[in-house]
Amino acid sequence: MLTSKKIYLINTKKREKLNKFAFVIITHKKTNLKKKKLLIRIGSLRHGGAEKVLINFLKNLPSDKYDVDLLVNLYSGLYIKEVPSWVTLYYLTKGEMITTNRPQDIPLKAYRVLYQKMFLWFPFLLYKFVLKNKKYDVEIAAIHAMHREILSSPQKDSKKIIWVQNDIFNLKEYTPEVIRQFFKFDKILVISNKLQEGMHKLAKNEAEKASVIKIFNPIDKNDTLRKADIEINDYPFQSDLPTFVTVGTVYPQKGYDRLLNVHKRLIDEGLKHQLLIIGDGYDFDTIQNQLNGLGLQDTAKMMGFSSNPYPYMKKADFYIMSSRHEGFPTIIAEALILNKPISATDISGIKDLLQDGKLGNITENSEEGIYEGMKKFLTDKNVTEEYKKQISQTELPFVLEKSVEHLQKIIDEA
Repeated sequence: MLTSKKIYLINTKKREKLNKFAFVIITHKKTNLKKKKLLIRIGSLRHGGAEKVLINFLKNLPSDKYDVDLLVNLYSGLYIKEVPSWVTLYYLTKGEMITTNRPQDIPLKAYRVLYQKMFLWFPFLLYKFVLKNKKYDVEIAAIHAMHREILSSPQKDSKKIIWVQNDIFNLKEYTPEVIRQFFKFDKILVISNKLQEGMHKLAKNEAEKASVIKIFNPIDKNDTLRKADIEINDYPFQSDLPTFVTVGTVYPQKGYDRLLNVHKRLIDEGLKHQLLIIGDGYDFDTIQNQLNGLGLQDTAKMMGFSSNPYPYMKKADFYIMSSRHEGFPTIIAEALILNKPISATDISGIKDLLQDGKLGNITENSEEGIYEGMKKFLTDKNVTEEYKKQISQTELPFVLEKSVEHLQKIIDEA
């Protein structure tokens, strides 16, 4: 019995030692898993939809799995401070974005353009002196405008991904010949059925078609709801006067010129309401002058840029989108999160977001279409209440975690 007991104790110690040894091996192996090295490029981190989507993605990317370098052409913008600390941020130039053509700004604008072009013409200089000869597994153009920069990379072994977040088929400079260049990427991420269909038409074979992947941009629902709860008192919302709100950079693509014309027409017809435009941009003075010229100072307001437009969206009665073209209008996804009745022009991505009209009113992409949409909301309360009901009962597809997981899978399989 004694011998048996001794043998048992010896075996137990051996087993414990073996288990401990196995644990050390497993732990060592786990901590030495190779991280995937990513280079992501974008113009700047200003207050735009694509920039916000990228930040949402980075914030939810596991830092123990990826080593990320983010290269911006211009170190500027609202979202600079939101880049996760574990992401290495590089830049080519630094300073505020210049959106005017004032004579005193031309030298600096010219310098920035030439400096950035130099790295496009001689990319080995960028990778040697700015990126310190780092090697990447995957290089990502976070917006369509970065396609030349990524394709010019001297690292031919890296996988290339482009994230198309605008309706490139409505941009004059993006001819079919230019868009065909996108098929040089290993993966082409698009954010609407319309973009996917357009790319498929240009594809020359099944392999090119397969490289086009539709994704849902990651939207942080909880963050939107939290920010919307902040108190505001700098705009005269009135319970007996319906308010339309719209948010975006003020330039021709957004169609604010035709929105003001429609607002004036409805006011003249006796359909009282308010219009709040939140945003800035190079066309701000032009739109403000149009507003003044139409005599709309008492019913329409150009608020300028706000880092948090969500409280205004929450308090407004309706969201109106008058855009001539978009890619994935992130602000529409956020309006849905806030359960706002939406009237939007028929742009890329809108049918996906509003589920072919189930969750909001999709109008003809014209001034007349905008007019019909706004008039419907002002004259038929049942319509807007039905949209609210449908939104509240629908599971929205742009769930943050699922979107990030899908993007990770694409990167890992590239």
